[in-house]
Amino acid sequence: MTRSAKIKIIIPLVIILFVGAYGRHRHINHETDIVGKLQSKQMDEISGIAASGISPNIYYVHNDSGDTSRFFAITPEGKLISTIYFKGDPTEAQGVHDCEDIAVGPGPAKGKSYVYLGDIGDNSAVRKYLTVYRAEEKAGWLKQDLAKTATVPIHLKYPDGPKDAETLMVDPIEKLLYIVSKRQDSVTVYTTPLNYKADDTVTLTKRCKLFFKGFRVFKWITAGDISKDGSQVLLKSYEKVYYWKRKGNEPVWKTLQTKPETPFYIQEKQGEAIGFTPDGKGYYTTSEGVYAPIYYYKTP
Repeated sequence: MTRSAKIKIIIPLVIILFVGAYGRHRHINHETDIVGKLQSKQMDEISGIAASGISPNIYYVHNDSGDTSRFFAITPEGKLISTIYFKGDPTEAQGVHDCEDIAVGPGPAKGKSYVYLGDIGDNSAVRKYLTVYRAEEKAGWLKQDLAKTATVPIHLKYPDGPKDAETLMVDPIEKLLYIVSKRQDSVTVYTTPLNYKADDTVTLTKRCKLFFKGFRVFKWITAGDISKDGSQVLLKSYEKVYYWKRKGNEPVWKTLQTKPETPFYIQEKQGEAIGFTPDGKGYYTTSEGVYAPIYYYKTP
């Protein structure tokens, strides 16, 4: 075997060993861990995860396109506690078109916690409007399976034409909904106030553009979250997680224009969900796929 041939074999092996050792080091130091897996075949295309605002150790997840108007309450280990149904759009065969992210935060009533489910997917960029459904959290959701809940929908339009998006976030400080587009070389950040009436149609406010290095598809933005106290922000692509620490009460869209940290991330099969723990000390990710693993990471 020639020297050049040996080098071609040795270099990839060294890289593999280095990455493996680095990953093992992270596990040993508890910076990341597989805490469980999604334990029901119903949860086969999970695209969002968010911590409950009223029930300890409960997280909400949902499937994307093809599912009905529902989401699930689970434990961090992936045990299905209950299924929450809501009335969706009667013009959609399944009640919803393509739900891509979920968030939990404040709403119209002081002291209450609300779930926001974003029917914001638009692969072909042709939808006339998007819809976000707001539901006041109820402890009763966990006491019965197939629970039903009332929602307040808002219909949203982009000021610069339809586009695909998979990121919905709630800023508890400025009381804004955030949507970040997915597919363009530079993604766009949009906002709209949390205070709205049922079936309002609102044009989103365009805030800024963000550029992330990498190859198309792999760098597409697939999920995001803002911590419960509003001090931290996460975005993720298929191959990376981006983390920001907010400076005081500056707008999140300004925070996003600063250089992010890129903490260690184990690339998943099709990772489209990320959500902070209620205390902001860590976050969870999971992926599409039956019995997909759930990862926990310490916040940087």
